[in-house]
Amino acid sequence: MFFNSTSNRIKGTLVFFLLVTAIGSFIYTHYLIEKIREKEHSGVELWARAMEYNSRPLYKDTRNELAAIMVEISTNDGIGDMEKSRWVRALNRAESDLSNASLDFIASELIIKNRFEIPSIVVDEENNILGSRNTGNRNLDERIIAEYASQNEPIRIELGAGDMVQEQFIYYGDSAIIRTLQYFPYVQFGLLALFLGLGYLSLSSIKRTEQSNLWVGMAREAAHQLGTPLSSLYGWIALLKEQNNDPETLQIAHEITNDLHRIQMVAERFSKIGSIPELKPKKAAPIIRKVMEYLERRMPQIGKHVTLTMNVRSDKRIMMNPELFAWAIENLLKNSLDAVDSKNGISKVHIEAYEQNNQYVIDVTDNGKGIEKKHKKEIFNPGYSTKKRGWGLGLSLTRRIVEEYHKGRIFVHKTTPGEGTTFRMILPMDENKRKATEKAEEIRQN
Repeated sequence: MFFNSTSNRIKGTLVFFLLVTAIGSFIYTHYLIEKIREKEHSGVELWARAMEYNSRPLYKDTRNELAAIMVEISTNDGIGDMEKSRWVRALNRAESDLSNASLDFIASELIIKNRFEIPSIVVDEENNILGSRNTGNRNLDERIIAEYASQNEPIRIELGAGDMVQEQFIYYGDSAIIRTLQYFPYVQFGLLALFLGLGYLSLSSIKRTEQSNLWVGMAREAAHQLGTPLSSLYGWIALLKEQNNDPETLQIAHEITNDLHRIQMVAERFSKIGSIPELKPKKAAPIIRKVMEYLERRMPQIGKHVTLTMNVRSDKRIMMNPELFAWAIENLLKNSLDAVDSKNGISKVHIEAYEQNNQYVIDVTDNGKGIEKKHKKEIFNPGYSTKKRGWGLGLSLTRRIVEEYHKGRIFVHKTTPGEGTTFRMILPMDENKRKATEKAEEIRQN
């Protein structure tokens, strides 16, 4: 199951936290947008009512009486011109005070000064646009009416009074703050996802470093622990050879010595893990041949009947650590031997080495079961193995030897399920460095 491992549980928890945060952010932002829309609606409603109220005459009867008095005073010959002028100015001032002067503040603050930053348009009954504000450089046509209508309900107003009443509608859109808030959850979700992603990558990197250090420590400790019994066994073998001249016993002692040399080489390999190996110019062919001979001797013991072949088309030296290079070749060949099944016909494993674009290329090809596409990227991961028994470290160590220690590359060049696989190893060939090293060795030997 997915949540059986600690790593997957952490991933699931992070994803759940991200989703909960995103959903909560969307809900709260929607709540804020609705609240702001209510306030903006109230503002537009106030502006609409101001326009509507400002278009209607106030104190109509009183103003009519004042106008009649003005006419009467103007036509009265019994009043002097100076008194008529004074009375007319006073009546005009009274008429002005009784008009819509009380709405000057509303008109100047809401209409003239344009305090609200809400984009809006005024249309008549036939949807002809009569005016607009805060619409920028947009075209004033039916599209803007439809857009505003989809965002907010239009507000109906009546201008004028009596038979001169005119019906108009105010359409308005979302303000800049609402448009910003609508994108805020996406921005927040992206930043949170980025933060969690960086956190997860950091934790993964730390975890991989800790695992790598653990494997390095275990490898070096294993090499150290093997040192004492190996020295003791070498001593016992030497004593056995001195005290026994029987040819069969000496042959057995010789084979045991060879196996001890093999164990000694494995211990040296493990002791080099985690340290920077010394690279020397060496020919690849003798090392590859030696590894193949060792595996050919072991195949009868593991019940394998496989044809091992090699074709080295370049005898130039490459910069390598012989012990680690041999280990990488051995792991590749062992992987190919595990992939073939000698019961289903002739099993073959072929290794080919050649130069290409100033690089040294080594291909290891088998006619085994192949690798499924979904597993191609996993086979080099530590712990991945298709065998019932195995730690899944062979190819992982090989990649470390090739890429970290020798600055090369290793990958699955081609594979077909049921037909076979070709692993490709590419090592750099620095001619200048190689020639300089070879010359230095010649001078030292002479």
